[in-house]
Amino acid sequence: MEVKGIMRRNFEEFKSFINGKKTAVVGIGISNTPLIYFLKELGALVTAFDMKSLDKLGEIGNQLIKDGIKLELGDDYLSKLSGFQVIFKTPSLRIDNPALISAKKEGAYITSEMEEFVRYTKGTVFGVTGSDGKTTTTTIIYEMLKGAGYKTYVGGNIGAPLFSKIEEITEKDMVVLELSSFQLMTMNVSIDIAVVTNLSPNHLDIHKDMDEYIDAKKNVYRYQDQNGILILNRDNAITFSMKDEAKGKVLMFSRKEKIEEGACEDGDNLTLFGETICSREDVILPGDHNVENLLAAYLAVHNYVKPEILKEVSINFKGVEHRQELVRTYKGVKYYNDSIASSPTRTLAGLKSFKKPVILIAGGYDKNIPFDILAEEGIDKVKALILSGNTKESISQAFKRVMKIRNINLRIFMEDSFLESVLKAKEIAVPGDIVTLSPACASFDMFKNFEERGKKFKEIVNEF
Repeated sequence: MEVKGIMRRNFEEFKSFINGKKTAVVGIGISNTPLIYFLKELGALVTAFDMKSLDKLGEIGNQLIKDGIKLELGDDYLSKLSGFQVIFKTPSLRIDNPALISAKKEGAYITSEMEEFVRYTKGTVFGVTGSDGKTTTTTIIYEMLKGAGYKTYVGGNIGAPLFSKIEEITEKDMVVLELSSFQLMTMNVSIDIAVVTNLSPNHLDIHKDMDEYIDAKKNVYRYQDQNGILILNRDNAITFSMKDEAKGKVLMFSRKEKIEEGACEDGDNLTLFGETICSREDVILPGDHNVENLLAAYLAVHNYVKPEILKEVSINFKGVEHRQELVRTYKGVKYYNDSIASSPTRTLAGLKSFKKPVILIAGGYDKNIPFDILAEEGIDKVKALILSGNTKESISQAFKRVMKIRNINLRIFMEDSFLESVLKAKEIAVPGDIVTLSPACASFDMFKNFEERGKKFKEIVNEF
């Protein structure tokens, strides 16, 4: 059965609108480079902005200049953001940035690639957001739709930039978007099927507070009408409370409660509307959090994908790189790369998926998130704790408080670098141990992103 989608605007309107407009693209990177060229093709007069110098941009910057794109670069790059009719902002640039406020007063239309893509695409749009599990859930939905024979695109926070491909996507195609709070903050267009995996404190270094973070997430369903579908985690208090705000149909998934009109873990089985899809034992992905990701995906695609395909993906999907990825077994020790775990709750979920206490490598950039919950609920899951990065003292103190209260003795190693952390794990591990890189923090103090951190971990481990 297929459901009625949302009527979107004709892309010819955008083409007519953007032609000849003085347009700024803020942020030059992998996702924005195709956007810059696409807007130029559509007749926009494009200037690209970035805080990096031309040297740091490297080949991308030189190629843009060669192709006639004007660049505004350096620390004060936003001071030149004046006199533009259209501004495409990078997701992490807050809409209340003084330069954007000033440009809006001048009459600029401020938007983002993701907003315009959702506004004009003809495909059925699945939007996945949450604090943890977004990428895995997005990828599972993609695999299920693809398995059912649909031409399926994946984008947003992962995959390829989609706006430049908008004219090749038809009404019969499926689009699965992983959407961060940054991408959603200014989203004011409707998404057909919205999924909120869970919510817990995250990105409080950029958001003013938890309320703003939650409010941004709500934009994934805020503009739906009665035809929209909203999928929520019944077991998470914040997501459960969202049910009262939905304009369309609400479906719930749960590991803890039996839900006949939704998806749940019922005994040893994963079920959808009361029918068994597969046994929990047959699922390759470890951990309760991945069961939740599968249940959310079942509900997202249930109108499009037959149960046998849901089962096939459930029992064969091995996960996504940097998400509890088994790197190698060396001298009887298993090394896992869980670099995606950039929040305490994500690390905690990873720890709980192992059947024995592990050697945990953690620490990194400070997002102003407390580590108390990680220490309180995770201490029994940790055999030894190895810390480096800006947050190593904060994490250590959180664990020491719990150690004192509960009279627990946990070995904590404080290292000066990421390399030393990994080598310390190798030094103290014995056959049968599990070592996991699950930092509970972002990577920006030492790496560009969690992918670079994960790749470095794999490189070190594979050179043992």
